[in-house]
Amino acid sequence: MSDDLIIKPKTAKESEEKNEEKVSKASALPSKVIYEIIRREGEEELARTNRSLIWSGVAAGLMMSFSVLGEAIFRTYLPDAPHSYLIENIGYSFGFLLVIMGRLQLFTENTITTVFPFLDDPCWACGVATARLWSIVLAANVVGAFVAAAVMHHSAAIPAELRPAILSLSEHATGMGAWQSFMRGIPAGILVAALVWSMPQASANRFFIILGFTWLIAAGDFTHIIAGSVEMAYLMVGGELGLWPALTGFFLPVLAGNIIGGTAIFTMIAFGQVVDELPERRE
Repeated sequence: MSDDLIIKPKTAKESEEKNEEKVSKASALPSKVIYEIIRREGEEELARTNRSLIWSGVAAGLMMSFSVLGEAIFRTYLPDAPHSYLIENIGYSFGFLLVIMGRLQLFTENTITTVFPFLDDPCWACGVATARLWSIVLAANVVGAFVAAAVMHHSAAIPAELRPAILSLSEHATGMGAWQSFMRGIPAGILVAALVWSMPQASANRFFIILGFTWLIAAGDFTHIIAGSVEMAYLMVGGELGLWPALTGFFLPVLAGNIIGGTAIFTMIAFGQVVDELPERRE
């Protein structure tokens, strides 16, 4: 009989290795692996040029306008029913899907991504690099938001029947008052940071992870600095909201809330659970 036709039984070692491989594939990623993936992504972002950050940030601000448009479309055409609110808020996820799946620079993602490299190696240079990225991306996101708002308000690109819903959404988002805007910004910051933390093991389910987390931001009536900036800008370019009320009543409180939720709360908790499992700090 030919040796090729002889089926050799697996050894105990081979069976054990096969079982171990199956267990590894079925197991969730350890926290320290997720941390390392996000930390390396943060280092890559920090190494990008100012020009790259600006263009990516402006594009993200533009794309976030589709969160407002998505909600407005649902609000305009859904029947008036108690459950319509929950369906309407699916539209809020559209901008986030475009931005995150397209790997564009969104400020609130960076409240965790670019902070991990600093926590891994705290130094003045790392802090300056993080501040540089934050300031460029935030400014670029806001510029993109204003461009999108101007197009929505002053051009024929948006159907006239959507404008009342856009106006209503914008007035609600910016009319909460400074303290409430700040407090509702904290859960939004936590949810965006948790979304980033979940992405490394999301694999093919990324679409639904993004959809679920961002829908919760809208359904919970939480405040997000970039999506909200589109609504703020829509009122400002229409002359319905002044610069000072926009800054003090909405923009700065929401910005602070998102940073506290994303960095001071979620990022520090995520880092705390892995810090004892990490290798020695880099020199």
